[in-house]
Amino acid sequence: MRGFLDTNVLVSAFATRGIYADVLRVVLAEHSLVTSEVVLRELGRVLRKRIGLPPALPERDPGDQWILASAIESHTDVLVTGDRDLLDIAAAAPIKIIDPRGFWDLVRKNE
Repeated sequence: MRGFLDTNVLVSAFATRGIYADVLRVVLAEHSLVTSEVVLRELGRVLRKRIGLPPALPERDPGDQWILASAIESHTDVLVTGDRDLLDIAAAAPIKIIDPRGFWDLVRKNE
């Protein structure tokens, strides 16, 4: 399976243990990780800030459109994200968008 992991999934996988790290490990070991220049730039920016962002009011992230466009353009099977904005549009999206737990269940069900 070709999986496109959103930036927040990658950051969480690097920064914590748990489902996010497990998902990244499974994708790297058993599937094909698809990414884009946009995600890699955003990943570098977020990791440089070391996830220590001050609290702010939630607002829609205009970068999400580029994440979704990159996943669609790469003909990925699934976009894995913890981003609520992307998960909220999953039903209307032209590709499957699921959270890390959904991905974990999907790949483990197919074993």
